[in-house]
Amino acid sequence: MTREANRLRFADPEGLGLELAHVDSGDPPLVAAAADIPAEHALQGFDGARAYTTAPERSAALLGETLQFEHEGDGDWICAGEERGARWSYDPPPPERGIQGAGTVHHIAWAAPDADHEAWRKAVAAAGAHVTPIIDRQYFFSIYFREPSGVLFEIATLGPGFATDEDPAHLGEALRLPPQHEHLRAQLERTLTPLHNPRATEVSS
Repeated sequence: MTREANRLRFADPEGLGLELAHVDSGDPPLVAAAADIPAEHALQGFDGARAYTTAPERSAALLGETLQFEHEGDGDWICAGEERGARWSYDPPPPERGIQGAGTVHHIAWAAPDADHEAWRKAVAAAGAHVTPIIDRQYFFSIYFREPSGVLFEIATLGPGFATDEDPAHLGEALRLPPQHEHLRAQLERTLTPLHNPRATEVSS
């Protein structure tokens, strides 16, 4: 764990590097509520993500011209939407070759208004990226493509949302699967790592 001005860097139990930062983005906060955390210390949202690449300039055209990111210099970009934005940055890679698995990020997801989704797919395809068809994820619709530095991007719709098959007051309390994956429930329940629900502990105590 390291501290740097208004940032705290640490690794999660599987080695993924994370950072808590005090930033003034100007975006409406997305306050995470928990009984044992005062509101003034709650997380306010997601500031951005970083990826490794040896040549960030390869991604400049797709990010700036197609996805309409704002370039801040070197490998730093801003994705600014109508309601909120996020940072996207590139760092030089370590000498070791990465291996996909626990402690790594599979893809980076960006949100788009439902009505704009098809237009984004056409724009990405016109830029030469190999983009998937629009995929129904039950809770949202998604397209996937790799940007020139090799990072897998997803653009997902905002709707219909996670409350389509659950009571909003009990979201996340049980494993929910889309109908097309329901036949895999027994296998997934054996292999997925259970997540502790802190609210259940609060109720039982």
